[in-house]
Amino acid sequence: MFKKLKNIETAFQHVRLFTIVIVICAFAAIGFMAWQQRVGQDQLQKRIYILAGNTSWAANAADKNAYLPVSAKGHVRAFHELFFTLDPDEKANRRNLTRALDMADESARNIYDSLSVSGYYANVIAGNIRQRIVVDSVQVDTKNEPYRFKCFARLTITRATSQVSQSLVTTGELYEAQHSDNNILGLLIRNWKTIENKLLNINNH
Repeated sequence: MFKKLKNIETAFQHVRLFTIVIVICAFAAIGFMAWQQRVGQDQLQKRIYILAGNTSWAANAADKNAYLPVSAKGHVRAFHELFFTLDPDEKANRRNLTRALDMADESARNIYDSLSVSGYYANVIAGNIRQRIVVDSVQVDTKNEPYRFKCFARLTITRATSQVSQSLVTTGELYEAQHSDNNILGLLIRNWKTIENKLLNINNH
């Protein structure tokens, strides 16, 4: 009689242990599935779709520190290309310069005003001059804001009778600003100045 009771008690203990293991495994499986779903949602939220015409392109969001150096260099490069690219076309020049000035503070506006007063832009149109800039490199320290930068470029000024090449080095600081249609990267150039504008060569046609 006692032996039967002992066997029943042992069997009950085995069943209880088995039930506990099953419950723990079930909770572990539910927790794993919930974690997998959360990871999937996070990945989905990081995916961005860029619409261009009737085509959509997928892109992944990244941490600010990962893309900041590239964005900063791109902002500086775009600003210089817009500011220094000139043609004997007043509307095209005004359009580029307006976009450039939206990317910088009054330091760029002051240089623009000085060039305007001196008749520089009028001479470009009257003299049928074409000015182009090639940015060789941009150095940006993105450790702390403001992000100090130095831009190295070559300026080419083409006239009817000659072509002038100049080396151009500028410096300034980058601050984070509001994103807008005119400032997509959300950065602003401040204290911009030219520290070198050296004649390289003159080629007569």
